[in-house]
Amino acid sequence: MAGWTGAWLWKAVLLSSALPAAAAELCTASAYGDGQGNIVVLGTAAAAPAAGQRYLMLDGRRGATGDANAPVSCSGDVVSFRTPAGTTQHWQRLRTRDTDATFISAGTRLVGQLVEPAGAADPKRPLVVLVHGSERTMAVAAIYQRMLVAQGISVFAYQKRGTGDSEGEYTQNFELLADDAAAALAKARELAAGRFGRAGYFGGSQGGWIAPLAATRSQADFVAIGFGLVVSPIEEDREQLFDEAHRLQLDATAMQQVGQLSDATAELMRTHFRDGYAALANVRAQIGAAPWAQTISGEYSGDMLRMSDADLHRIGRARFDNLELIWDYDAEAALRRLKVPLLWVLAEQDRAAPIAATRTILSRLRASGQPIDTFLFPDTDHGMVEFRTDADGNRVSTRITEGYLRLLADWIKQQAEGSYGRSRRLAD
Repeated sequence: MAGWTGAWLWKAVLLSSALPAAAAELCTASAYGDGQGNIVVLGTAAAAPAAGQRYLMLDGRRGATGDANAPVSCSGDVVSFRTPAGTTQHWQRLRTRDTDATFISAGTRLVGQLVEPAGAADPKRPLVVLVHGSERTMAVAAIYQRMLVAQGISVFAYQKRGTGDSEGEYTQNFELLADDAAAALAKARELAAGRFGRAGYFGGSQGGWIAPLAATRSQADFVAIGFGLVVSPIEEDREQLFDEAHRLQLDATAMQQVGQLSDATAELMRTHFRDGYAALANVRAQIGAAPWAQTISGEYSGDMLRMSDADLHRIGRARFDNLELIWDYDAEAALRRLKVPLLWVLAEQDRAAPIAATRTILSRLRASGQPIDTFLFPDTDHGMVEFRTDADGNRVSTRITEGYLRLLADWIKQQAEGSYGRSRRLAD
């Protein structure tokens, strides 16, 4: 799933768990490099002791150090990297300045950490606050944090309210989360005073709704977004339904029923399960035993379709509407209020967050004169991941697409030029 209920597709590859004491020595979870621009970030321990540590390279390759053909191994805080030619290089840990912090947002104590490149203070270095997707863990944010720092950027990452050591209740209320992000930027500016130039946000997935809104409420100089949407959560569900319907090659009658399904479930969400039951029951009766009804998903509509009316009345709101989501959130209006440069990176084959409407809106905003840079990476799914398709037709992610991680850093540093993997910059 995309923005509001699921974590980024590559989160599972980066999640951490403790290794037993008898396991092999692990290197510090950090970035390592060869001094020539090649970088790898090591996370904490992988789930199975034999797997070692998860890694992500600047070119997007990823895996675990214990994998049979892994080019990366680690011992004593030194990474050994096996080149395609079969030689071995030794990469040193890139030193950083780490500052733990707490800050208050809406009466709630949140926990974060500022990580800066070590060495002489640079008053021109960019400062970035990471805005989470919908995940409840810092694992993904920590990997991004270290990768950006290794490319010369100071980064503040924080644990969302109700997760980790931060207080409060977990929520997906964009208004409240935007206030949290704005408070995080204020804290980051305070901690890095005298050691940064421009400051702003990077958000992935759900962060595409939150970071621009936060920028309208704070002293931000830029916003960068990866695989986010400029449509509401209701519209996201509708786009997913029709994307699936087109792939299933449904006929005109079924397509009409998919639209009616979307309308009915939208009414349930919009009214917080006060209205919409009768409309959904009518659509369910029309669809009957159509085979596609057993597989179509969307964000929530497919599940609602397959629930009985009694169960929907009994537990529908508790299951689908329990995180204070703003279902009709007007993301375009937030972008129209944004006055600072915006980077938006799209995954062309994004099934979790289909890009057609978002691309159209971004084009319209660019035409109106807003400073928006839009890049499109082909053959990528949510999370900017490349994938292979298995025998059952399911996508299996393989790596972060080459060029994406470099693009983020270069754009934030105002140095984006040349090519970034197979991406293209959109001008339409």
